[in-house]
Amino acid sequence: MPSEKVLEIKKQQVASLKERIDGSVAGVVVDYKGISVATDTQLRKELREAGVEYTVVKNTLLKRAIEGTALDGMSSVLEGTTAIATSKEDHVAAARILHKYADVKDSTFSIKTGYLDGEVISLDMIDSLAKLPSREILLATVCNAFNAPIAAFARAIQAIVDKNGEPAPAAE
Repeated sequence: MPSEKVLEIKKQQVASLKERIDGSVAGVVVDYKGISVATDTQLRKELREAGVEYTVVKNTLLKRAIEGTALDGMSSVLEGTTAIATSKEDHVAAARILHKYADVKDSTFSIKTGYLDGEVISLDMIDSLAKLPSREILLATVCNAFNAPIAAFARAIQAIVDKNGEPAPAAE
């Protein structure tokens, strides 16, 4: 049986993991085996730059962290090697980046499950999230949609001004 000190450390790890999951808007759980060190380093760099926290976790600790929550349904896939990526603000960053690495042909790196706003989501939903453009691109698209009618109106006004501002053709 583990000592009191080891048990206390594990309780702290579970509490920390639970707090991290509760404080995130989205998360993806992956099976990270079969990924090279260079690829893993690149993956971690991309996730870090996107504001996603990625760590390797023990299955039992993750099971304890989600026990009794809406995410308890993820327990069934917690076998083998497991890592979790969580994001506090961006709903799609973790799915988009991890999906890119899971799509590599010769890799056994794969997505196990994920969650969005405290609810477990299917692998199809994770694929759909991964295909969404980034938040910045979506915001730019919305801004362009709002600006299009205003820009068209401005061009029409400018055309009227240009037409009325020209001197009338001279009569011969």
